[in-house]
Amino acid sequence: MANEEVVLLDFSPSPFGMRVKIALALKDIKYEYRHEDIFNKSPLLEKVNPVHKKIPVLIHNGGPICESSLILEYIDEVWKDKTPNFLPHDPYQRAHARFWVDFIDRKLHVPGYKIWTTKGDEQEEGKRQFIESLKVLEAELGEKTYFGDAELGLLDIALLPFYCWFYSYEAFGKFCIEAECPKLVAWGKRCMERECVSKAVPSPKAIHEGAIQCVALGLN
Repeated sequence: MANEEVVLLDFSPSPFGMRVKIALALKDIKYEYRHEDIFNKSPLLEKVNPVHKKIPVLIHNGGPICESSLILEYIDEVWKDKTPNFLPHDPYQRAHARFWVDFIDRKLHVPGYKIWTTKGDEQEEGKRQFIESLKVLEAELGEKTYFGDAELGLLDIALLPFYCWFYSYEAFGKFCIEAECPKLVAWGKRCMERECVSKAVPSPKAIHEGAIQCVALGLN
């Protein structure tokens, strides 16, 4: 599509913003990146997402789309002529993929947040819930190369940012995810071998440094 304006409002360490960057990179869509200070939100962010005032927000030709899972589907539909296609063609398989994206949002984000922002029993409970959910996802992956089977799909894109956070979770929680979920870690490494994917997200160490700064400043 010619003369398009694509803008992404994002906060670099956010796993939800990373989803959108990965999707745009896989489709080779050019866009303007605007960093948001989530502790001092811009008037633009409050204008385009007045309900939640959260990132990410994709602004396409002046129209804002909010919520990362919805943005991924929007990208896939609007740029359906660009491969890969994230959602399966079969309605049942599409519903199946959406179910697992919802599972990630409900079962990984909160316990993962507890791992790097709390200590003691609360952190231990976060670790337990996090690993439990990862094992469920590992069983869903099975022997496939990707969750999307031969190509990265919606579920891969939704989960990959949390893989990018594994280094931080392990450092804060003092545990080893690979020991618990080796197939899932191998999947993450395969995904990151894709240059367009690895360039779209911060390095694990950069994420960890940012998390340390947030904890030190009490911004978590």
